Amino acid sequence: MPFRTFSCRMAPFLALALMAAPAVAETYPARPVTMIVPAPTGGGTDVFARVLAEIVETKLKQKFVVENRAGAGGTLGTTQVVTARPDGYTIGFIWNSPLTTSPHSLNVAYTPDSYRAVMSIGFSSYVLCAQPGFPAKDVKEMIAQLKEPGARFTYGNDGVGGTMQLAAERVFRELGIKLRGIPFAGAGETAKNFLGGHVDFYGGSIPPILEHEKAGKAKCLLLTSSGRNSALPAAAGLSEIGMQKAETVLWWGLIVPAGVPDDVHQTLEKAFIAAAASDKFRDTMAKQGATLRVLPGKATDALIRDELKALGEVAASLGIQRKAQ
Repeated sequence: MPFRTFSCRMAPFLALALMAAPAVAETYPARPVTMIVPAPTGGGTDVFARVLAEIVETKLKQKFVVENRAGAGGTLGTTQVVTARPDGYTIGFIWNSPLTTSPHSLNVAYTPDSYRAVMSIGFSSYVLCAQPGFPAKDVKEMIAQLKEPGARFTYGNDGVGGTMQLAAERVFRELGIKLRGIPFAGAGETAKNFLGGHVDFYGGSIPPILEHEKAGKAKCLLLTSSGRNSALPAAAGLSEIGMQKAETVLWWGLIVPAGVPDDVHQTLEKAFIAAAASDKFRDTMAKQGATLRVLPGKATDALIRDELKALGEVAASLGIQRKAQ
């Protein structure tokens, strides 16, 4: 058969194939999606990511592969997310510290313009706990004691420039009180030193101190969340002292590189919000002592920018500077 005749006969079929190609390319997700978690395996961030990925797989009929890429306080994995190709096949499940805290003490390769939030799932509050013999039965009495002339108290935290320190100092600054921060390598070490009497107050997440509070070894009086937490009934939320706008908590969410198409972003947002609302995920959050509070992408973006600005002001007041590379 002459080549020209063959070409003419095949032309309609080639045209149909070319017309069909874009429709196939536009189907998302058409292949496995990589979910980067910039934290080690086994922690709360990793647990939440894996449960959500499993639920979303059934909704979108595609594999979501979780890859842990820890390092540099979460900024390493975050950088890998924001610099990935913006096609929706690399997403990041992350906690707030690499986005709103680390940029004030580290030279990071991203800003809020480098990524888009897809949604956020909820939070876990930090708490301030006094020694059992501290002369205050509630948060108002605690504040009064801390404002006494000559008051000299210390509090343990998760490190200079860490989220707990900035959360606490944000509250202290508005209350007009001063406590000397003593940095430790995480909440577990903070609790150990608090129980040993090396600091006057414990400042950290709830799980490491909870059993000690129940045993009467800690008097937990103030949360960094706006509302209360049923696990610590004696601890007041910031709204009770008129400071709900100063809320700073540990929260988690999903981000994608800036430039991801709107339809892809919407697909992810819808699927992950539905997954977060499932009974399975609610149970997972409860077991981790976290509070479910699902926010869509735009609200999460606003939260990031507001928190970044507020914690930046606190960091500046403490003289915290970015470390030179």
